[in-house]
Amino acid sequence: MKRLVLAVVLVPLIVVAQGKDAKADSSRPQPGVNWAGQVVRATGQGAPDLKAQNPAQARLGAELAAKADALRNLLAQVKGISVDGTRKMGDLMEKDEIRTRVEGVVRGFKITNKRYFSDSGVEVEIEVPLAMLTDVVDPDTTQMLAAPARPEADKSNTGLVIDARGLKVTPSLMPRLLDEAGKAVYSIDFLSSDARKASAVAAYVQNIDDAQKSQKAGEKPLVLKAAKATGADLQLGPEDAKKLAALNSSFLADGKVVIVLN
Repeated sequence: MKRLVLAVVLVPLIVVAQGKDAKADSSRPQPGVNWAGQVVRATGQGAPDLKAQNPAQARLGAELAAKADALRNLLAQVKGISVDGTRKMGDLMEKDEIRTRVEGVVRGFKITNKRYFSDSGVEVEIEVPLAMLTDVVDPDTTQMLAAPARPEADKSNTGLVIDARGLKVTPSLMPRLLDEAGKAVYSIDFLSSDARKASAVAAYVQNIDDAQKSQKAGEKPLVLKAAKATGADLQLGPEDAKKLAALNSSFLADGKVVIVLN
C-alpha cells in the first residue's frame, strides 16, 4: 500500500518537471535559418537507453542520439536554404563534390545548448554559420575592389543598409546589389578572403531600427532604398547608385551589408 501511495505522489512530480521543461523551451531560438544572426540552427532529441547498465550510460546514449538527430535535422534545414533566389542548396548538393563539402561543414556544427529531462532524455541545439556554407558554394577568392582608396575623411560610413521594404525579396546566401544598368555594385565577389570565412554576404532584418542597431552595419551605416527586387537581387535607383559610387565603400569588402525586408 505504501508503494502505491509513493507512486501516486511521484507521477505528478515528474509531469510537473516535464511541464517546466516545455515552458522554458518556448523562449529558445527557433530551428531554421536566422538571417539576422547569419546562422542556420536545428535541434535533436534522444531517448535514454533502457538497456543501459546505469543512469550515466543511459544519459550518454541519449545525448549521442540527440546529436545524431540534430545533425539530420540540420542537414535538412541546409538543403532548403536559397543560394541566389533561384537555386537551393539541395539543388547544388546533387553534385557529389558539393554534397561532400556541405556535409563536412554541417558535421562541424557548434552545440549551443543542451537540455536534460527528468526521464533521462536529452535535447541539443546546434548551429552552423551561413558564411561557411557560402564559401562552399562559391570558393573563388578573387576579389573585386568595391572602391578605390579615398582620404580618411571620406570614411564616415561603417556599413550599408538597403531598405527593401515593400519588395518581394528572397533571402539568400548570395544576394547582389545592382545599379540601374544591371551591373553588380556588390556581391560575394566583393568580399575579401577573410570576410568570406567570417561574414555572410548580407544579413536580413525586419525593420530599419534593427538594421541601424546591427553590429554588421556598424554605428553609422549608409542607408539606400532599393527600387526593384528580382529574387535575391536588389536594384538601386540612379541617385542612390551614384551616392554609393561617390563614397569610400571599402566596408563592402568586409560584408557589412544589411537588408531590411519589412
